[in-house]
Amino acid sequence: MDKKIQRQPVRKSKKMLEVEDKHGEQIETLLPRLYNEMGFPAMVEELGLNKSTLWYWFLKIGMRIERVATR
Repeated sequence: MDKKIQRQPVRKSKKMLEVEDKHGEQIETLLPRLYNEMGFPAMVEELGLNKSTLWYWFLKIGMRIERVATR
């Protein structure tokens, strides 16, 4: 049985708010969408962030990355 976990609202940094303003979208929806559309390396470039900052943001918003290998 899947249980939905209630999450506290994310305390957003100044940089997170700047990214939201620039893209006109909440960080919680923006990051998963960009990851699916362009992948991690292009996201780093698009958002002008350090890789470690972006991974930290993923953790902060509760975003999980699952990689699937196919043959």
